[in-house]
Amino acid sequence: MTANSPSSTDLSDTDLWVFGYGSLMWKPGFEFLQQVPARLIGEHRALCVYSFDHRGTPEKPGLVLGLDRGGACRGIAFRVAAHLRDDTIDYLRSREQTTNVYREVMRSVWLENEARQRVSALAYVVDRGHVQYAGRLSLAEQLRFVQQGHGRSGNNRDYVLSTVASIEKQGFRDPQLHQLAVMLHDAHPVALPLKA
Repeated sequence: MTANSPSSTDLSDTDLWVFGYGSLMWKPGFEFLQQVPARLIGEHRALCVYSFDHRGTPEKPGLVLGLDRGGACRGIAFRVAAHLRDDTIDYLRSREQTTNVYREVMRSVWLENEARQRVSALAYVVDRGHVQYAGRLSLAEQLRFVQQGHGRSGNNRDYVLSTVASIEKQGFRDPQLHQLAVMLHDAHPVALPLKA
């Protein structure tokens, strides 16, 4: 746990904010009191993590999202009741940290509500030193990994398309992900030769 990671004793009597920028937007998996469109400054959403578990395997990795250095990211901030704080953090660790490719951190996010308030939210930022960090891949490389990826949470294509649909539902676009979604819709499955 890093110095700015939440612990069970940190602010345990206050509500917890969680910032979702990928699958947490469309499948949070935890109870929350409120969800608000939000913006995080200083990191951006990127398909920069080889998935060896949820959307791929070590032999055939998929590709999932991480928060990577620079830019900004629009997503959703979820407010969790204080009494569910520890259970929610435990759940998120079991979901997001299966291979420890993310750093669990607290980040300032700006809520896109009338008050435009800033809150401190739990977020998962990619660890650039981890073997699963893919860095910046071309769209063709992203397409290849997404098409081959299938893990315990399903196929990688559905993950990307569900994330794009959630982004659109929030009323904005992610140009890189939207381009990949178009390529996924246009791509034809590879025909395998029939066995004799």
